[in-house]
Amino acid sequence: MDLMGMMKKAQAVQAKLQEAQEELGRLEVEGQAGGGMVSLTLNAKGELRGVRIDASLLTPADKEMLEDLIVAAFADGKAKADRAAAEKMQSLTAGLPLPPGMKLPF
Repeated sequence: MDLMGMMKKAQAVQAKLQEAQEELGRLEVEGQAGGGMVSLTLNAKGELRGVRIDASLLTPADKEMLEDLIVAAFADGKAKADRAAAEKMQSLTAGLPLPPGMKLPF
């Protein structure tokens, strides 16, 4: 086993992981609920960046439904953000000989 070669690859992957983390902070996904009546923008790290609510939902009678739609839109956006982050990390570690089940970052 080439320990020095593995160390060099690990250092290269670490630098790429840092770049990927920065990229994930810039990559935005949109979660929707209620047929697009509630839309949330998140970055691929899952941080909420924006909210758009259709004006027709802004009535006291629709308060509970609106709250549920916001939660559903966030869940949709978070799932998309998680997929985007997982795809990015998988592409970075594709050539690194990691033991089964080991994931980066540690």
